[in-house]
Amino acid sequence: MAYKSILTFVASSSELSATLPAAMEIAARNEAHLTATLLGVDMTPAGGFYMGASPIMLQETLERAQQEAEALEAQARRMLDGNVLRWGIDSAVAQFGGLPSLVGLRARFSDLVVQTGPYAGGAGATQEAVIEAALFEGQAPVLVLPQGKLVKDFGKSVMIAWNQSNEALSAVRRALPLLQAADSVQVVVVDPPVHSPERSDPGGMLTQMLARHGVRAEVSVLAKTLPRVSDVLMRHMEDIDASVLVMGAYGHSRLREAILGGATRNVLENAKRAVFLAH
Repeated sequence: MAYKSILTFVASSSELSATLPAAMEIAARNEAHLTATLLGVDMTPAGGFYMGASPIMLQETLERAQQEAEALEAQARRMLDGNVLRWGIDSAVAQFGGLPSLVGLRARFSDLVVQTGPYAGGAGATQEAVIEAALFEGQAPVLVLPQGKLVKDFGKSVMIAWNQSNEALSAVRRALPLLQAADSVQVVVVDPPVHSPERSDPGGMLTQMLARHGVRAEVSVLAKTLPRVSDVLMRHMEDIDASVLVMGAYGHSRLREAILGGATRNVLENAKRAVFLAH
């Protein structure tokens, strides 16, 4: 089992410069095929044109999106030409509301989607939509790189956020190639419930499953000493110098997390290191 089909979506020149080199490095490490999908996105909201507006206005916005996609494609080809990777380029134009179906269709046939952090300074509105679409519509794991680059020791030390949820288990299963290549894996359980089925041995069954896949993992049970579980996870990640956090995404609905906050959104907003997500 390995990541042999890697995909990245890019909707701006700055995002391309940040994301594509990292995606190329990950593809090289896995001897995988890399596809860069360059997006021209019409940001006009649904119903954004008033009654009776000329169809030419809509045509102009779509043509502008097409030009942006073509410019990104030319830039991506310059970055990829001459590289020994197996790679391909795909460009597409869509209105913002149509991104989920477009991204989902392409992501569902990929082993891993690589994206930059969606809430960093200068991040575009499309980045959050792409990550969510890849996770939900595409059912693909997403590696989010907050700084848009890989650290030197990427993948050597990996931390798993474990809360016994279906989302967390899905993330672990999708991350197996990453875990098998790691030198150190730590399963972190924050404030486990007293009446949990795993109360006598938090994380024990997970480490047993991982061991059968050749992954030696240690378990750390942490108290919730900070207001949010996500804060505890990120602080511990810094303490053990882990380069990747593996976690389930959106255990609550996306709407609830957008309005009230949640572990996924908080981690994506504040993480300084790579986050591997699956739903």
